[in-house]
Amino acid sequence: MQSVFCFRPIYQERPWGGHAIGRWGGHKDCPAGKKIGEAWEISDRQNDESIISNGEFEGKSIRWLLDHHGMFVMGRAWERGRRFPLLIKILDAAHRMSLQVHPPPEIAKTLGGEPKTEMWYLLDAQPRAGLVAGLKRNVTREDFEKALREEKLDPLLHHVPVKQGDALHIPSGRIHAIGGGCLIFEVQQNSDTTYRVYDWGHVGLDGKPRPLHVEQSLKCIDFDDYEPGLLQPAEVHTSDCRRSRTLFKNAILPGNVNRLLVSSEHFTVIWHHERRDRRTFHDMTNLDGPVVMHILNGGMEISGEHGESVHVEKGDTVLLAATVHKIHPHETGAECLIVLEKE
Repeated sequence: MQSVFCFRPIYQERPWGGHAIGRWGGHKDCPAGKKIGEAWEISDRQNDESIISNGEFEGKSIRWLLDHHGMFVMGRAWERGRRFPLLIKILDAAHRMSLQVHPPPEIAKTLGGEPKTEMWYLLDAQPRAGLVAGLKRNVTREDFEKALREEKLDPLLHHVPVKQGDALHIPSGRIHAIGGGCLIFEVQQNSDTTYRVYDWGHVGLDGKPRPLHVEQSLKCIDFDDYEPGLLQPAEVHTSDCRRSRTLFKNAILPGNVNRLLVSSEHFTVIWHHERRDRRTFHDMTNLDGPVVMHILNGGMEISGEHGESVHVEKGDTVLLAATVHKIHPHETGAECLIVLEKE
């Protein structure tokens, strides 16, 4: 049975979007002439279900896949109708996005929304690009509300300069925004609940101001979240990977460099780089969950349990079912992100 899955990206037009996604490998079908702000690489949202683009299940949706082969894909009992727990995206913020927040679990229930924690990895960043994450130290809720009324929020926000390869964790409750000039790989809980605090005077695709969610936002913002920093990757060597089978859920690829970017209660993200002179293959056996891989540079062949082989290169995102796989890096090496779900 097929165990390596590629999907057709779902492109979303946004007023802050641009044309960078179409230039990122694997997205040649990105609509030209439109402000494409998001490519949903793996999505199990109602009305936005990813469609398989390879193998015996080509044309089937991820929803169909999990309903019919959930235990095979997820590596454990999987209730029919339960959705894939992660949403994987690429974001092109050609212009500054709104200031926003996602609800923590206990607050999401009261507001009728879904909790969302996410993580950003900078695929590319223009000079002077930056992010907003949290508040400057000692800013109070009263300070924030006053500045919001007076439309003078910028001095109270924690601005983070970024470059290609930087990463940031956005737990639910953290106020945040993406500045213009950022191309981002995003891993998030399967949620689409966003409360817009402030929109810098921008308008939507229809030319009208977009609605704000100030009341909901003020209930969700963590006002003790001061000046969070970029993620500091922890290098993990091959021997350490083998000893850390629980942490990495048996899926870490032994190679030249492995760096743990983030390990939250919802997902783990690892940056992996192959030695360029490597000629052998990796066995990924006894997985207790699926693996998402996004290729940053180079390429590789991924072989499934029953002999299917998928060629992936820069910009491709692939889902590996919880079964046996063999990874053959090309002679030029490969750099990728490995995402492990934890729900």
